[in-house]
Amino acid sequence: MAVTPIMNTYNRLSVAFDHGEGAWLYDTDGNKYLDALSGIAVCGLGHAHPAVTHALCEQAGKLVHTSNLYTVPLQERLAARLTSISGMDNVFFGNSGAEANEAAIKLARRYGHQKGIDNPAIIVMEGAFHGRTLATLSATGNRAVQVGFEPLVGGFVRAPYNDVEAIRTIAANNPNVVAILVEPIQGEAGIRIPADDYLNQLREICDSHEWLLMLDEVQTGNGRTGEYFAYQLNGILPDVVTTAKGLGNGVPIGACLARGVAAGILTPGTHGSTYGGNPLACAAALAVVDTITQDNLCARAEQLGKRICDGFRAQLAGSDYVREIRNKGLMIAIELTEAGTELAVLAKVKGLLLNITGGGRVVRLLPPLILSDSEADLLVNTLSKLIQIYAADDREA
Repeated sequence: MAVTPIMNTYNRLSVAFDHGEGAWLYDTDGNKYLDALSGIAVCGLGHAHPAVTHALCEQAGKLVHTSNLYTVPLQERLAARLTSISGMDNVFFGNSGAEANEAAIKLARRYGHQKGIDNPAIIVMEGAFHGRTLATLSATGNRAVQVGFEPLVGGFVRAPYNDVEAIRTIAANNPNVVAILVEPIQGEAGIRIPADDYLNQLREICDSHEWLLMLDEVQTGNGRTGEYFAYQLNGILPDVVTTAKGLGNGVPIGACLARGVAAGILTPGTHGSTYGGNPLACAAALAVVDTITQDNLCARAEQLGKRICDGFRAQLAGSDYVREIRNKGLMIAIELTEAGTELAVLAKVKGLLLNITGGGRVVRLLPPLILSDSEADLLVNTLSKLIQIYAADDREA
């Protein structure tokens, strides 16, 4: 097998993009594509957004990096904005969602040791995805991505997602548990949405056992579900919340926010990041946060999600190839009755970017928050026709 300069870790579609504008990407041959994936929930403001472009250009001409050995004023401004929006107390900045989750895992373990628990354990969920570093991979509930990387990191207790009684059973039998790490909505598993009161019940369990409730909002955060963070839909506060992806609109940045006792656990020397929260990344993130809040894009995400799903339900009504259409804001899933793994390729040919997850049966849509009504309708019309054609071809085959 020929060895290429880039490690063979991705099954890439045969397209290369040259530039983007708003919800559209343009490839090196000049073809245009409606981006309904947003770089996997990253480019919530679309491509080449003026506020982000201006912030990056201005900051790049002044100062890109100094390290966390010194005060970073833009980092302090971003932390103040995020804590104000989230109701949390402080923030640790890293470079990705995996790094943010690593910080949360370390925080929970240190919390356990401070309570005198020598082998602290964190409850994680089946079907979860928390990252690809060794600890976050171990916390992830997908055996397929873990195979070949054993031995995995210990200290995790797995429970079924959206099953509160399973959590209560673990609580009654495992005195080493110190925290729950959970996604408000499981994105990689196929936009799995739990019961409306699921997070509320987890909050109550954590309170009664003095556990930390840690929410992985890497995919759900930054306006995508109709509030800035998904937990705000439930009217609760976690002890720890992680975010990344949409925070920088394509510039790598992750954040681990903490509140109450959790906010004082990490101290100088216990954790760090060379690049985390550098001036360039924070300038981009500040532009993103300010645009989301000032342009009321959280409410816009909710409106667009309803418009898109209503359109799909109307156009795909009666199709025995579609099992369910579900969403929270602009996290949208079309679950199929049979595998539809080639749909992403067919969609690309028709100028639409999406991906298939949930074991090959879920069309996952994560369009940008700045999508127009006409672009939303184009997405619905294009994909509905593709699904109908794909279903017919599949039946004939």
